[in-house]
Amino acid sequence: MRFYAAAFKAELGPITRFKDMPMEGFDLPASEADRVMHVSFPVGPGALMASDIMPSMGHTLTVGNHNIVSIHPDSREEADRLFAALSKDGNVEMPMADAPWGDYFGSFKDRFGVSWMIDHHAAA
Repeated sequence: MRFYAAAFKAELGPITRFKDMPMEGFDLPASEADRVMHVSFPVGPGALMASDIMPSMGHTLTVGNHNIVSIHPDSREEADRLFAALSKDGNVEMPMADAPWGDYFGSFKDRFGVSWMIDHHAAA
């Protein structure tokens, strides 16, 4: 999340770990105590939030079988800046370019395996 907050030029909020939260009736394994329960930073009028998976709660991670984060910057310049920052050391699938549907679009997997789409739609 520090990487993502830096790319968005945002301040990372407090990191809440599972060990910091009361969890009645749940025996938290020591190996999962320091995992992140909640962390976020502001993006536009909203926020990007994340948490770690908890194998003891039945969570599993299958890389490649997850969501794609889609963001819609206000300008081509901001789209280019975010694309460059987030795709650094990742795998570019479609470089930023004018798309057939009229938007300025690009996609990639970042260095952590997270898929992104950046789509700037210029007002008509």
